[in-house]
Amino acid sequence: MDLDDLPKVMGDDGEFHAVDEEVDLSGTTPEAWAALALFWALGATVFYQFFTRYALNNSAAWTEEIARYLLIGTVFVGAAIGVAKNNHIQVDLLYRYLPHAVGRGLSLLVDVVRLAFFGAMSWFTLQMMKKMDSYQMTIVDLPMNIVYGVCLFGFAMMALRSVWVLRVHLRRGYSVLERPESTMDDR
Repeated sequence: MDLDDLPKVMGDDGEFHAVDEEVDLSGTTPEAWAALALFWALGATVFYQFFTRYALNNSAAWTEEIARYLLIGTVFVGAAIGVAKNNHIQVDLLYRYLPHAVGRGLSLLVDVVRLAFFGAMSWFTLQMMKKMDSYQMTIVDLPMNIVYGVCLFGFAMMALRSVWVLRVHLRRGYSVLERPESTMDDR
C-alpha cells in the first residue's frame, strides 16, 4: 500500500484535521439500553460506596449487596447483546475441515441447542422464582425475585435473540461458524 492511498489527517498547514463520524444509536437493541442502565446504576452505587467509605469514613452497608445484584443483572442482560451479535466464544476450526453438508448440519444443531438451552433456562428461572417467592434480600428489604426477574429477562432476551440468529442463518444459508469472517450484519 502506498502512503498516498492512506487517508490524509495532517493538513498542508501542519494541523491535524479529522472529522468524527456521526453517532448513530438507531441500531441499539432494547436489551443494550437495559444493560447500559444497569451498568450506570452499578457505577453510581460503587461510587457512592467509595465516597461513603473513604470520604465520610462511614460505609453504607447496602451498597455491597446492591452492587453485587446490579453486576449480576448487567451480565445476564448484557449476554443477550452477545447472542444478538452472535459473538460468544466459539470454535470454528473444525468447520474448515468438515464437508459442507456436515458443517451446515452441525451449525444448525448449534443454533437449535442454543435456543433450547436459553428457553430451558428461562423456564427454570421462572420455576425458581415461584419457589422463592417469599425470600428477601439480606440487607435491603426487597424481594430476591427482583434479581431473578432481571436474570429471567436476560435469559428470555437471549432465547428471543437465538430465534432471530437462527432465522438469519437459515435465510442466508450459512452461519458465522461456517464463515468466521462474516458478521450478523452480512445479510
